[in-house]
Amino acid sequence: MLPLMAAADQIASSSLSAASVVSVSALVFTVASFWWLNARQGRLETWEPHSFAAICHGSMVRLRLPLVLHNTGAKPIVVQDLMLSFPDEPASHLPLLWTSSPSRLQPGPDEEPKLPAGFVVGGREAKQLFIEFEAPFTGLVPEARDYKVRIQARVGHRKGWRSLLTFTLRTTNIIFPDRYTVYNNAPLELTKEDRKKADAAILDLLEGQEKGPSAQGEVKRRDSPNDEGKTDPDL
Repeated sequence: MLPLMAAADQIASSSLSAASVVSVSALVFTVASFWWLNARQGRLETWEPHSFAAICHGSMVRLRLPLVLHNTGAKPIVVQDLMLSFPDEPASHLPLLWTSSPSRLQPGPDEEPKLPAGFVVGGREAKQLFIEFEAPFTGLVPEARDYKVRIQARVGHRKGWRSLLTFTLRTTNIIFPDRYTVYNNAPLELTKEDRKKADAAILDLLEGQEKGPSAQGEVKRRDSPNDEGKTDPDL
């Protein structure tokens, strides 16, 4: 009789342990699922634009980009500011600041100016925006070649500027640098005629800058990412 009772106690103890493991596992799974679906902080991501609008007139450079911002997490992300720079160019060149949020890519005289303002990208949502960057007296006159461009952002849940996207801007496709219009950012080969137009337009722009008066004063720059530590690819 005693051996049977001992065996029964052992079986009951084993069943209780198994039930405890199942219960704890279910609780952990429930908590983890809730956190993943409702409380996980994701990162902001975007992709290389297929097109852009540009003008390089005098000492001013202006770029307009169509961007799609995606929040990979469950919690909303507040985007406070954006900035564009050319990391491979001399450090003396000023970054292009976020100056407008137009409603379309093609510039036009009937546009209503819309000043930059912070916005929210909801959890696991995507948001399409047209962002215009500009800087007077940047010290940079885009040549007919490819440029490495970096977009940085300030987000509400982190400090400082964070790297959002690095891509190739193909200014080779800019044929009329003094006309604010749209160009393809795909790696397309220009015809000889188009390349001659682009080279001639860039040459005229450079000659105009050499003949024109030098810019007076300095443009106040926003905080540099180096002031607050290195950039972080995770937003």
